[in-house]
Amino acid sequence: MKSLIQNIKKSEDSDDSLLWSNLKAGDEKSFSLLFEKYYADLIRYGNSFSPFKEKVQDCIQDVFTDLWIYRQSISDSVVVKAYLLSSVRKRIARLNERDYIFMKTTTTDSIEFLFDFSIEHQLISDEESAIKVVQLNSFLNNLPARQREALYLRYHQGLSVEQIAEMLQINYQSANNLLHRALLQLRKEWKGNLSLLLLLTSTTF
Repeated sequence: MKSLIQNIKKSEDSDDSLLWSNLKAGDEKSFSLLFEKYYADLIRYGNSFSPFKEKVQDCIQDVFTDLWIYRQSISDSVVVKAYLLSSVRKRIARLNERDYIFMKTTTTDSIEFLFDFSIEHQLISDEESAIKVVQLNSFLNNLPARQREALYLRYHQGLSVEQIAEMLQINYQSANNLLHRALLQLRKEWKGNLSLLLLLTSTTF
């Protein structure tokens, strides 16, 4: 299972690298394919920071507009998903600062991650499992916002610890600590079937 996930990830990275290279060369189709591929993920992530869905959509549109305009000056070697998620996060932080929704800041630290974990669609097979999953979701959503965001980026978006550290503007050890503390707290509180929790931790750091 782990090997299959890793192979799929390598294939996705390879496809993204080709699309990215073509985009930098001015290929509009590759630009459109990247937009279509990641738009839903970016919307979900953006909505985790702002209740204003139209503004989130505008931020994502702005990210892709800048991507096209400045395509020749952007790095040749990036992890596309991480780059786009980080760009949307920064854009929303600047928007929040400009609109005085959050405290003024020169970093993205002031934006709070509001995403609610809901993993029922992956796990529910019977009523007993459904009850346990509701409990597990509750434990997840009661974690500090920073820990929830780290878990989301790691297990929902498949980012590496290094990429999470870069996005959150912290060092590698701090990002690893966020994940470790979150999982430690879940293991401490979760008294149900460990297989449910293992679904969350099925990939390695």
